[in-house]
Amino acid sequence: MTACAIEGETTGAAATVSPVSGEAGKAGEAEGSGGREEPEEPERPEAARGPEGTWGPYEPAKSHGVVDPLVPDEPGGGVGAAAGAAAFTIAADGSYAARLTLSAAADSAAWFPERWTLDGHEPYAVPLPLDQPEEPDSDVLPLADGRVLIRRQVANRHTFSLLYPTGPGTGELPLGALACPDGARLTLLPPSPDGASAYALSVGEHSTAVWLVAGGAFGPVHVADVPGRCSGGVWLDRAGRLLALDRQPVGGGPVKAVAVDLGRGGEVTPLLQIAPDSNDRLLLADADSGLLLIRSDAPGHDRLGWGVLGSCLPVRFPECLRPPDVAVTPFAVQPGQMLMPESCAVALRIDGAAGSWVGVWRPTGRRLHQLAAPEGWLAGSGLWTRDGVLKLPYANGDVPCGVALVEAPADEERGVGPAWATATESGMQPSAADAPPAVCKPVPLGQAPLVGRTAPG
Repeated sequence: MTACAIEGETTGAAATVSPVSGEAGKAGEAEGSGGREEPEEPERPEAARGPEGTWGPYEPAKSHGVVDPLVPDEPGGGVGAAAGAAAFTIAADGSYAARLTLSAAADSAAWFPERWTLDGHEPYAVPLPLDQPEEPDSDVLPLADGRVLIRRQVANRHTFSLLYPTGPGTGELPLGALACPDGARLTLLPPSPDGASAYALSVGEHSTAVWLVAGGAFGPVHVADVPGRCSGGVWLDRAGRLLALDRQPVGGGPVKAVAVDLGRGGEVTPLLQIAPDSNDRLLLADADSGLLLIRSDAPGHDRLGWGVLGSCLPVRFPECLRPPDVAVTPFAVQPGQMLMPESCAVALRIDGAAGSWVGVWRPTGRRLHQLAAPEGWLAGSGLWTRDGVLKLPYANGDVPCGVALVEAPADEERGVGPAWATATESGMQPSAADAPPAVCKPVPLGQAPLVGRTAPG
């Protein structure tokens, strides 16, 4: 039984696009949306620009907020869930981003969606307001063709629409609605790698339904039912077919990440089994290298670790990823490192008493580089280029839409330099615990339904 009932099956739907492998595909243009054509930017004096940003067509706005790590042992929690519900969401191909923001006008403060264009010469934002302000608990998600999906909740119904700029106004394409009785929770999954689809999770009493809410032919489409209560959501491939979810069995028990094959009716395969009673969640995955970022309490307490998809090596929990008195959450992995997971740079959000800042770490390195974030950083958001440049979006009183570029710091060569003479931990070791945990299995990722890629040795 599914937790939600579909409504409005005959309403208009977005144009369907077949998934493609490799780079995320571009969706078809919505009629009247203007596609990728954007309004010309007015000329402006050079001094009025931020270092990596541009003016916006309206007053600086306040961010909807930032995401704090959720309690790992809570069903529906975990960092994966937080990442999927981030207030600032970037499309899978890095072309667009979207957020809800609050107008700075004191006499007409209202929430409205805002789309950022990130793949042009300079970033810029386009407001997408409608006749009525949005509720602050609505969700927005950008597609690769420039349209923005918005989920609104009205009583026990969740409605979905696509928004796009059209001349001086905003166009809206309704996609239908889902009725979720008894307060069932529905959350959007991270943007699909195909760039044209969007999915949502609805957690029921005994199972979790996966819905295709954009990209189908006739509104929301039920695509899978996964036994248990699921949270998180990480894509494992470039086609948007293999989805990792953190699942808790009905009746309780440890949370384990599983792989769900949406192309085979939601077939479920175990993905993480570090110890029998450990909670093992998948936070991030890179389809190019196979690098996985994991949160698990298998070492005796909650720790960040890493593994490789298809590898027989155990999950490793570097000491450098648990600095004292802060919370560390990964949010982006460097793409393009084919079969070289140890060389991937990982960006992490670090939260402490002084605020939020940025961390950069590589599996081959022995240290966590800690960097200052730009003023107004939309904390927990950003993306890597293939060349190792981290792009951090920010908005402040001077720059309403900006992207700061940060080159990944270089790690010292292994065995070279004075730091290595006294180093007791390399960042490659399983754990610094006095006694290793009782590990039944490493990551049995060879059981995951992945084909067509040679596993690293």
